[in-house]
Amino acid sequence: MQSIDRNVPANIESARVDLRLFRMAPFFKDVDERGLAGLAAISTLLTVPEGTTLCRQGVPAEHLLVLLEGQVALENVGASGASAVVEVVQPGGHCMLSAVLSGLPGLMNARTITAATLIGVEATGLRELLHREVSVASALLRAGAEEFGAMVRQVCDLKLRTTAQRLSCYLLELTEEPADNTVSMRLPFDKRLLAARLGCRQENLSRAFAALRRLGVETHGARVTLHDIAGLRSYALSGA
Repeated sequence: MQSIDRNVPANIESARVDLRLFRMAPFFKDVDERGLAGLAAISTLLTVPEGTTLCRQGVPAEHLLVLLEGQVALENVGASGASAVVEVVQPGGHCMLSAVLSGLPGLMNARTITAATLIGVEATGLRELLHREVSVASALLRAGAEEFGAMVRQVCDLKLRTTAQRLSCYLLELTEEPADNTVSMRLPFDKRLLAARLGCRQENLSRAFAALRRLGVETHGARVTLHDIAGLRSYALSGA
């Protein structure tokens, strides 16, 4: 497995960052042109293969990573060696924001689960830039607040909802406000990783999909069709 840690050699392509690429990340949408120029000056465009360790748990993060293409798993490894997937970052998302802003060791490993293209924003330069560029500071404060809110919702889901309800919530997040009560989609990653993301075993995930059949959830491999979105939403929220 490769890594972008500076002490570990890696076969990673890099290039300068076009300012327009920052607009692909929603949390940078309100940054002004001067702020974007400041970010570009301390950033590198990275093209990395699947299975690359981008940053390591317990080590200070050297870059804020903004994902443009691909997927990145954020994992925490316990003392026993068991690991838990905390989140799977999709394009437009980011990794290691809190560790970069604080300068403290990261709490998670970040690993590409597909080939990926990212912007790496140098951590020290970014902390210095925050003192000069209000629009950048505002964007990162908002991103940090959203990240914290997502973590709180995930903890609440684990405490208040069953596996089937958590799966329902996740499937509904993928629907993007459909025009009618039925929608088909493809799971963005395999069911092994989905089970880890939901905090359950694969066999429990299979049982959860089976339980949702009565609510109109139809599965064929990675293809999922929701036939009763309103009913599924009512069931998902009943545990909150």
